[in-house]
Amino acid sequence: MAVPFLDLRAPYAELRADIDAAVARVLASGWYLLGPETEAFEAEFAAYCGGAHCVTVGSGRDALELILRGLGIGPGDEVIVPAHTFIATWLAVSAVGARPVPVESTENTYTLDPERVEAAISPRTKAILPVHLYGQPADLVAVNRIAERHGLFVVEDAAQAPGARHRGSRIGAGPSTVAFSFYPGKNLGALGDSGAVVTADPALAERVRLLRNYGSRVKYQHEALGTNSRTDEVQAAILRVKLAHLDAWNARRTAVAARYLAELDGIDDVVLPRVAPWAESAWHLFVVRSRRRTVLQERLTAAGVGTLIHYPVAVHRAPGYAGLGLAAGSLPLAERLADEVLSLPIGPHLSTAQVSAVVSAVRASTVELRPTG
Repeated sequence: MAVPFLDLRAPYAELRADIDAAVARVLASGWYLLGPETEAFEAEFAAYCGGAHCVTVGSGRDALELILRGLGIGPGDEVIVPAHTFIATWLAVSAVGARPVPVESTENTYTLDPERVEAAISPRTKAILPVHLYGQPADLVAVNRIAERHGLFVVEDAAQAPGARHRGSRIGAGPSTVAFSFYPGKNLGALGDSGAVVTADPALAERVRLLRNYGSRVKYQHEALGTNSRTDEVQAAILRVKLAHLDAWNARRTAVAARYLAELDGIDDVVLPRVAPWAESAWHLFVVRSRRRTVLQERLTAAGVGTLIHYPVAVHRAPGYAGLGLAAGSLPLAERLADEVLSLPIGPHLSTAQVSAVVSAVRASTVELRPTG
């Protein structure tokens, strides 16, 4: 049985009538930017997260950049980031002229390790930027404690974690400001690029609103050096439809993850992800580790199971960040994860038979990986 890693047609097929009606509503309105659909989605997503304010923007990376700009972080400042993450987290810091300072993740949850953060703080540090990677919440209690001791901002990257919970509360309900992505492949995905900022700070929300629209509240009156980073009305209308199904879709992801955790446990040379007891993952990705990843991936591909690697190059080893002077071996866990991680299919539209096929293929492939003699 062929099991694609990601099927973007399935969510549309499930919600076709509602999505088509939402798009038609926008097209008939003649209002395509910063209109009633955007305002409605912002209110609905803020309520869903338990946050006070939501401001939609052009992408998840833009959300991070605009938060940092709104907080006044810029050249000469440092922001602590996870060593293991998608490069967009670092790029947002670089975009405002600040320096990303990487800290290793925890071994099994892949999120920022609070025990290593304090040693990375310097007089130039202005913020800590934990990432809820793969849908797994970072330890915000520990991070916020450190931030309070040192007078630092906390900015959360929740691009992969809408609907995840941290100690019973949804990501976005806490005191920190949070960036979300609605890239098509995300748990809550638009049909193009989109993102949002969720914050309890009304002044920061207003600052981000200003910056996203050329620094303007009133047409042709520009109060700040802003940019163009707006979610269009079509995407906002589609996101409103999908938001109503997000919890159900996340529950399906959780059910798939539960099967993988139960049925792949104890397999040689396959390390499974772990969820902290105080966390509820959104299970954006199900990421295993193997020292023989290349062979495992090849065997799964041959069995018809699609996989991806998130992410094959540690960010500090990317040519664009050569200027930071972080040599090979400087962040050994991040480099090892880049060599070992492999993502299995976990979309909410996987059938029971497809999940069984993935389990069987992994088991068969790992048997073949075992040394003989």
